[in-house]
Amino acid sequence: MGPSGLRNKKGLVAEINVTPLVDVMLVLLIIFMVTAPMMTQGLEVDLPATTAKALRQQEKPIVVTISEQGKVVLNKVEVNASLLIQQLSALPDDQKEQPVYLRADKNVPYGVVVATMADIRSAGFKKLGMITVPADKKK
Repeated sequence: MGPSGLRNKKGLVAEINVTPLVDVMLVLLIIFMVTAPMMTQGLEVDLPATTAKALRQQEKPIVVTISEQGKVVLNKVEVNASLLIQQLSALPDDQKEQPVYLRADKNVPYGVVVATMADIRSAGFKKLGMITVPADKKK
């Protein structure tokens, strides 16, 4: 029994030493934590200007306009807030997948624009676009 007991103590160890593995993983974690914020910064790119016209759409878009006086117009028909929701809700579901374009005068109070946006969303439309004038056309 003596010689077999000595052989077990001096034999090969069948366990993996994970301490160096943990050390390497912690170093990699620190490297990624330091370099990740640097990767989110973008490059300055000066995009080329284009004179191409907008593509023709297959269907006429839904446009909601808010005038400077606060009048709401749905596709050239003046409506109030409750009628806007009713008219948009009455549209078929396949049209509700299309975007609704909101065109508001720059002097309209912010609250009126946000309330109209909420009305459009409550009517079931998920896509809402804002119509703006490009900065170079203002001059």
